[in-house]
Amino acid sequence: MTENDKPAEERDAAVGIDQELVLEGINQLVSEIRVLETWLQELEESSEEDSDKLAARKSYDDMLRSRREMLDALNKHSEKSSPH
Repeated sequence: MTENDKPAEERDAAVGIDQELVLEGINQLVSEIRVLETWLQELEESSEEDSDKLAARKSYDDMLRSRREMLDALNKHSEKSSPH
C-alpha cells in the first residue's frame, strides 16, 4: 500500500504527527541554543584565559553553529509541510 492508497484521514494524521515532531524539535533546538549562548557569554565574562576555556569556547561555538543549522533546516521543513 502506497501513501496515496491510504485514506485521507490516515495521511492527515501522519502529517500531523510529523509536524508535531518538527515543532518539538524546533522548541528543543531553541532551548539548546539559549543555553549555549548563555555558556558562551559566561565564558567571555570570566577573566581567565587558559586552554580549557579556549577548548570550551570552540566546542560551544561548534555546537551552537550545528544547532542553528538544524533549526534552520527544521524551520524550512515546517514551512514546506504546513498547509497554506
